[in-house]
Amino acid sequence: MPINYEVINPNTDVATTKTLLHEVIPLTGTIVSGTYGTFPNDDNIKNYSHGMFQSVYDYPYLSSSANHIFDLTVGFDESSPLSGSTNAVQQAKKINMYNQFSQVLLGYTGSANTVRLFEGDLSLDQSGLVIREGVFVNLSRLLTKDQIKKGSVSIALGTASYATPFTGIKTFTDSAATENAGTLNTIGGDYGVLSSSTAGVGGVVFYQAGVMVLTSSIWAGTTDFFSESAGARTFDQQLVSGSISGSADSLRHRLFNLQFNNTTEINSSVYFCRASHNKFNYSSNPTYLNSSAIRVKNNNRDNPPVAYVTTIGLYNSQNELLAVAKLSEPLKKDPTNELTLRVRLDY
Repeated sequence: MPINYEVINPNTDVATTKTLLHEVIPLTGTIVSGTYGTFPNDDNIKNYSHGMFQSVYDYPYLSSSANHIFDLTVGFDESSPLSGSTNAVQQAKKINMYNQFSQVLLGYTGSANTVRLFEGDLSLDQSGLVIREGVFVNLSRLLTKDQIKKGSVSIALGTASYATPFTGIKTFTDSAATENAGTLNTIGGDYGVLSSSTAGVGGVVFYQAGVMVLTSSIWAGTTDFFSESAGARTFDQQLVSGSISGSADSLRHRLFNLQFNNTTEINSSVYFCRASHNKFNYSSNPTYLNSSAIRVKNNNRDNPPVAYVTTIGLYNSQNELLAVAKLSEPLKKDPTNELTLRVRLDY
């Protein structure tokens, strides 16, 4: 127990700070397609019995070392021309996936609680590019941390034939987005446009949610977005007649590169612990005592009392110890000097 306490003034002795740490996350197409096993049956790809999305891992997903990277799914709105198509596969699930992302990220609109549509002009007023059919890339929280850094997203997609998709590549970025411009806010947090100077708008990215919504128009000129023995399909044809997992396989086959910076917010409280010249000059170590009395040199010719500070304890108003800080080396303290020690708590 300390011999005495020094009160910390919350107005003058406490400061708060926030530090943003960024980490570059590069995801190459080889990770999601072809590295582990034979495409499309890669060992790091997990499909589920419900068939509503596909999960991608950085190692075979049964390995204890595997980390979840992202989930892939596709969907379209009920107002899409694809809705109600004959010979549709998993139509209800595809509509439900679109509605789920729309409700979570955009919320409802109007008195009838109508599902809002994703757009490529940020306004959400259906005056710009409306994404009625799209691909949803739901990035893992393990990678995005607290949020994706604005202006750091880049995704390159193959748009050529299914056999050689990367002979034609479109790269979309959110380069117009910064912390103070180029984004808007909705229920799902801040969002920005993914665009290319040559290919136009490719979708939108939601920074806090870690979700990218890609528009089907990226592959508007691709006649064989998906190809199999039964024949080639465009993106729209695959979205109608193919399964969700099959469409996810097709996207993985065309993912050339995905890169972004994540953000970790570190909030800190800094406590300035002050020891004036006439305080803390005696050690609280029991060996500093002699016959239950503090060893004090009474001879004026002797040196003044001295102590070495090694530890700082932060207590609450009931004198209960809450935190302990150890100094890197003992600091000499006597009546001729004063100390101000800076203690930082990160959370």
